[in-house]
Amino acid sequence: SWPTIPQLYIKGEFVGGCDIVTEMYQSGELQSLLTEKGISHNEAA
Repeated sequence: SWPTIPQLYIKGEFVGGCDIVTEMYQSGELQSLLTEKGISHNEAA
């Protein structure tokens, strides 16, 4: 399968392409990852 663009890296670690990051956001997993990595984020979008 081809990678989707844009691709997200957090602190040098590949997280995923646009499709994966969208799924992670919708499930709440992305917000948890940001918190785990010490990155502040706004819960309201």
